[in-house]
Amino acid sequence: MLGDMSNARELIPLLDAVDALPAAQALRSRSYELLRLSPGASVVDVGCGAGLAVRELAGQGVRAIGVDLDDEMIAVAKERYPSSDFRPGTAYELPLNTGEVTGYRADKVLHELADAGQALREAARVLAPGGRIVLIGQDWDTFVIDSDRPELTRAIVHARADLITSPRAARRYRNLLLECGFESVEVEVRTAVFTDGMILPLLTGAAHAALDCGAITQEQHDSWTAEQKARAGRDRLFLALPMFVVSATGG
Repeated sequence: MLGDMSNARELIPLLDAVDALPAAQALRSRSYELLRLSPGASVVDVGCGAGLAVRELAGQGVRAIGVDLDDEMIAVAKERYPSSDFRPGTAYELPLNTGEVTGYRADKVLHELADAGQALREAARVLAPGGRIVLIGQDWDTFVIDSDRPELTRAIVHARADLITSPRAARRYRNLLLECGFESVEVEVRTAVFTDGMILPLLTGAAHAALDCGAITQEQHDSWTAEQKARAGRDRLFLALPMFVVSATGG
């Protein structure tokens, strides 16, 4: 996951837990289908994190390359899957030759970039003619959280979104791909629903971020997080997260 991952190893248990969810597994599988890779083809997974997608793609008989900005993530990926190909690099400057791969995948990456268009132009460079690209991401303004205080919840969601470099990148995937010369762009939306306590740190973290930036008061923060913690104790947490899956073919 390209971006500021200064505590990468601390995040890995949470990332692993999310990756193990049936909805996350189904989303990854769909992204692999949309790549339309033949055995022996090559694909780059940009923002590969701890390397799970690279391992799964390699298991399908393709040559998978993982690229990530964070050295710690690359180190963990190499520890887990020593026979796989992991390389440090950024979405703006991939460590690949022009036309080297037939597939490009980026899962929850473009929202961390100030210039998604530059990253997609780089994707077009490394893709062979007719290669496939698949982008996955959430729109940070469309988190759906159940709460007794919907106005406060809306303020928290928007405040958290405003701290992301490009919070609405996912809704722009289609237009960005078209502007960068990709063809046959298709858009799918899969909504992930979370109801267990595993997501509580994500919710309380959003409230803390909103407090830190001055969007809400200490009282609002305390009451909202107390409500969400109580919901967790009663099995009443609810977060729905629309995930955009966009695929296209290179020119």
